[in-house]
Amino acid sequence: MAETIHVRGEGGAVFAMDLPLPEGIQQRCDSGLLQRVNADGSPYTGASAPQAPPDPVSDPQSEPETPAPADAERPAVNAPKADWIAYVVKRGQLSADDAANYTKADLIDMVS
Repeated sequence: MAETIHVRGEGGAVFAMDLPLPEGIQQRCDSGLLQRVNADGSPYTGASAPQAPPDPVSDPQSEPETPAPADAERPAVNAPKADWIAYVVKRGQLSADDAANYTKADLIDMVS
């Protein structure tokens, strides 16, 4: 029996989907256009979700660590507009529909 997950679509609706996801849906999840959520739409925090490693608790006596660049996943300037839309959506600045109304240059300026 397939595992069922819940995914928030570009328009904000929550959909139940069976794993493995279809290729097109998986690509949209990977690009940040779709996000895995709980059935009620709250953020998914389960163990099987890919998550960034937790921030280490810093010792006040030790030297501060150099933070990782915040824009490690930022698309190249010459990347397609769709990549910039996905990046802006992933950062939570706009919905996919709203971001599509901007020019690529506007999207780049927005995150700068």
